[in-house]
Amino acid sequence: MSPILALGILLFYFTILVVISIRTSKGADTHSFFTANKQVPWYLIAFGMIGTSLSGVTFISVPGAVGLKSFSYFQMILGYTVGYFFIATVLMPLYYRLNLISIYTYLQDRFGFWSYKTGSAFFLLSRTVGSAVRLYIAAQVLQIAIYDPLGVPFEVSVLITIALIWVYTFKGGIKTIVITDSLQTVFLISAVAMTIYLVSKELGLGLGDMVSTVAKSNYSEIFFFDGGWSDSKNFFKQFISGAFIAIVMTGMDQDLMQKNLTCKNIGEAQKNMFWFTIVLVFVNLMFLSLGALLYIYANQKGIAIPEKTDDLYPMMALQIFGENASMGVAGVLVAVTFLVGITAATYASSDSALTALTTAFCIDFMDFEKRDEKDRNRIKNIVHIGFSLTFFVVILIFNYLNSTDVITATFQIASYTYGPLLGLFAYGIYSKNKVHDKFVPFVCILSPILTYAIVWWAEHYAGYKFGFENLLLNGLITIIGLYLLKKK
Repeated sequence: MSPILALGILLFYFTILVVISIRTSKGADTHSFFTANKQVPWYLIAFGMIGTSLSGVTFISVPGAVGLKSFSYFQMILGYTVGYFFIATVLMPLYYRLNLISIYTYLQDRFGFWSYKTGSAFFLLSRTVGSAVRLYIAAQVLQIAIYDPLGVPFEVSVLITIALIWVYTFKGGIKTIVITDSLQTVFLISAVAMTIYLVSKELGLGLGDMVSTVAKSNYSEIFFFDGGWSDSKNFFKQFISGAFIAIVMTGMDQDLMQKNLTCKNIGEAQKNMFWFTIVLVFVNLMFLSLGALLYIYANQKGIAIPEKTDDLYPMMALQIFGENASMGVAGVLVAVTFLVGITAATYASSDSALTALTTAFCIDFMDFEKRDEKDRNRIKNIVHIGFSLTFFVVILIFNYLNSTDVITATFQIASYTYGPLLGLFAYGIYSKNKVHDKFVPFVCILSPILTYAIVWWAEHYAGYKFGFENLLLNGLITIIGLYLLKKK
């Protein structure tokens, strides 16, 4: 694809987002920036959350990982459904009952000042790193498709990418994002569906034949029991980890919960969560099927599989299909939809993260509720810019240090940074004990350190390699620490 054409598509795409931002931010104040005045229809949030939850990590890494791990990722998706049920029936009623803006305010009511600040700080760290990883994926794709041919350095392209997010979110906040995320989810799903259609057509497969071919292939195995707990694909490890990852990365995450808290009432918020779960399972199955089809197509056509599996879908869409004259308009359309899809997937996650980080910092650390509107708006803008620049720095650091596939890196980071949040909320909900609040930060800092030490020892001396279940270990250590701090 011509870099000029790709750049034109990108500019047109962001023009749409900016127009939406202008329309939705009319009359916006800091309250609507954070809560959208609790007037957003549940179905709009449910659909938009698909794009936010999937992000560019799923868009790129899940299809590529099928070649090595088959459909084992679907075991984690099944675990997600249990986690989302817990969120809808336990966490969301709690948040609505307390009428929270920042969900970490719960920790202040339950334990005290230092627990509250610690919980919010761990979210800020977790979401900043996680969102930067997701944004890093889009930046890489845009670099290859647009900026490298134009001679633009990676650092400059990342700055442009982040600036574009800031432009359409700085005024309307969550009120704008629930609309733009829905649009971006449409682009994301359309890209996957278009690619599946083209690959199936090139393989001479109808819908029924396509399903049958994927099901009979070597890539479609879902359940793995034989390898035991030492196998990273083990069903129980994947399923249990998926449930708790969903709980912490959605239910204890200001970003996704902020969207749910824009519903009119708890009934609509729960309806949103249940429908979101159903659609998310189906969409992830589409991504896995796409991965299988790409590998089947590459094997039949003698196309070399890239060493880094994250590169498979971009290579096939932008080079094999987009530059194949025999595919005609269909090949170009796949390349175009892929470029828009990866951009939409990543921006749907990153734009709401930027708003959520701004919300959490303003509410939890800037005494926002005690200030007048003029002062609030000034602080909100400064914090918004500050987190945009933080994204920029973290992306450059990750680009320099990254040596693993992106989806694994994201979840591994989450298992250490979200573990203390899991422990804090679990102990708060399922015990009635008060704790010595001033020591809670030390427990939450020590917990990831001990978790890392145990994981390292187990791998080097016990022959056991931890997967994402180190999140559970991290949360358990936090709970034990809180129990030791309980007041008599």
